[in-house]
Amino acid sequence: MVKGDRATWKAKYFVKIGKLLEEYPRIFIVGADNVRSKQMQQIRVSLRGMAEILMGKNTMMCKAIRAHIPNNPNLEKLLPHIKGNVGLVFSKEDPVAVRDKLLENKVAAPARAGAIAPVDVMVEAQNTGMGPEKTSFFQALNIPTKIAKGSIEIVSNVHLIQKDTKVGASEATLLQMLGVKPFHYGLVVENIYDNGSVFAPEILDITDDQLLSKFKTAIANVAAISLEMGYCTQASAPHSLINGFKKVLAVAVETDITFPLAEGIKAFLADPSAFAVAAAPVAAEAEETVAEAKAEESEEEESDDDMGFSLFD
Repeated sequence: MVKGDRATWKAKYFVKIGKLLEEYPRIFIVGADNVRSKQMQQIRVSLRGMAEILMGKNTMMCKAIRAHIPNNPNLEKLLPHIKGNVGLVFSKEDPVAVRDKLLENKVAAPARAGAIAPVDVMVEAQNTGMGPEKTSFFQALNIPTKIAKGSIEIVSNVHLIQKDTKVGASEATLLQMLGVKPFHYGLVVENIYDNGSVFAPEILDITDDQLLSKFKTAIANVAAISLEMGYCTQASAPHSLINGFKKVLAVAVETDITFPLAEGIKAFLADPSAFAVAAAPVAAEAEETVAEAKAEESEEEESDDDMGFSLFD
């Protein structure tokens, strides 16, 4: 590629990213480690109509974003997160839907020597189908084995590779011999820019129920502090009204002062037998219901015991 063509390509790249920054309110910063060109093409096709992917050198992306900051100062928040092998995914759709679509486009990959393991790798107990001559290979990796029907059998599950550690040559060879592809690679969402805010992708997993629970807890804390300080707020006002009513009701019970809501309580306290008479029908109905249930259970047990036959028939 000649210098003139390179300059033209750069100019077109800056124009394209400028249009994307103006058009789309959401930008996903995605890691692209171990993603090959064929897989990237498949991801682009799956996101068609939902999002657009832009890859490029970090210096070029940062330069284009800085040029667009005068139009949108919030874009400056993106710059600290553009590091490593990353790309930008632009979208107007629901961020959860875009994130899920990216996760769907992961492919299985073998463990390569020197690679950093993204997950723990377990080798399950199994018959490997390998001949006894390979026993020393398993012994070098401290994998318990036995010979069964002329082949090596792993007798228990083994934690072969720990997460975030380098894959050794022996471990990679063993997994290849077993035909195991333990890793799955794809675009990984690292951060999300949404209308001026940048947040981690874990935020997308917060549900409405969790938000309501936290909100209720916060309101309860505000109400408790307000009541303790004697400072009325919207959160503490209902509690203050109820506590005030209880005090007024207590004064009414102990004195001749009365008001409509206190008359029922004072009547019950003046004649407790009236309360007993009112409660008796309810208690009787409850006892009858329990008795009927016990009678039905006893009848069912008797019918199950007889089954319509006698031992000496």
